Amino acid sequence: MVTVVGVKAKNAVTTVLATAALGWLTRAAWGLPSQMGASRAKVRPYAATSPRYRDCQFHNTDPSSMMLPGSETGILKALITRGKAGRPRRPIPLATPLAPVEAADVAVTWYGHSSVLVEVDGYRVLADPVWSNRVSPSALLGPSRMHPTPVPLADLPVLDAIVISHDHYDHLDMATVQQLAATQKAPFVVPVGLGAHLRQWRVPEERIVELDWDESTTLGELTLTCTEARHFSGRGLVRNTTQWASWVLAGPSRKVFFGGDSGYTTRFADLGRRYGPFDLTLLPVGAYDTRWADIHMNPEEAVQTHADLNAGDATRGLLVPVHWATFNLAFHTWSEPIVRLLAAAQEAGTPVAVPMPGQRVDALKPAAQTPWWTALG
Repeated sequence: MVTVVGVKAKNAVTTVLATAALGWLTRAAWGLPSQMGASRAKVRPYAATSPRYRDCQFHNTDPSSMMLPGSETGILKALITRGKAGRPRRPIPLATPLAPVEAADVAVTWYGHSSVLVEVDGYRVLADPVWSNRVSPSALLGPSRMHPTPVPLADLPVLDAIVISHDHYDHLDMATVQQLAATQKAPFVVPVGLGAHLRQWRVPEERIVELDWDESTTLGELTLTCTEARHFSGRGLVRNTTQWASWVLAGPSRKVFFGGDSGYTTRFADLGRRYGPFDLTLLPVGAYDTRWADIHMNPEEAVQTHADLNAGDATRGLLVPVHWATFNLAFHTWSEPIVRLLAAAQEAGTPVAVPMPGQRVDALKPAAQTPWWTALG
């Protein structure tokens, strides 16, 4: 009898564990098809209008690899052994976001990672807004926030445009897009092909503007130009079905460059000659690694990019770093991007402002820099 009871108890525990595991897997997979966006077939009619779309894919101008051949084993080992590397030692401080009644000549509020609110000549442009807790198709798996969002989406000021650089989860977030579609009236200005994801998520057609590299749209006196980047795209196993981009945000007097996510390329010098110089550059400095150097620039390359965008003058304009601090996406320490950035900027004479999440920086009269990141590691 004892044996029978033991077997029954063991079977009951096994059943409970299996049911719990199945429930967890179900929750982890819930909503995956919607999160992944439009299928290749739905993207293709829009993407195929671009001369840069061939063999059912977009391509970088410079030959580029997403990862060095043979590096997969090393990356897997690094993932297993990294522990708390890339995470701060203390909670990340947040600034109280300020939104003047009138947008400034040129300013930026950084909400974390690549999410920024840009003010240029009285217009407001929200770029790469991501308010979800994870940058993943799953609500239970994938990189999660290392600090809260500094402000609810509903508390943002009225926007003139919402710009997206590419369709990776840390730059294009379905829940954020859907809430912005409901609470704002601004158009979504996106690289060609990416609009198919927005249509899949029921963003009205009249609010979607798709542009290829070097194409522009105007909103009053504001011109938004889709420009080249060196990166890739994809929300599932299929890659490069939608275009990736940087953006030029130009008013009558002031210009801002939003780098989105990109590896270094001398093409930025071409963009500088064509669209620059810039009062403010917002450039990625984090999530770099020598194993994927083609598609993520490092801090020193960000300083070089700033110079390239300003006709070789590293001292012109203000550089504000993005694409760091919020999600742990690589193997460098948490503050390393800023330590390296400031060292390179000092050597080049490049003005840099490093806002804490939620902080607004007036590019024409930035406040004295407080090294808030140093105690965090």
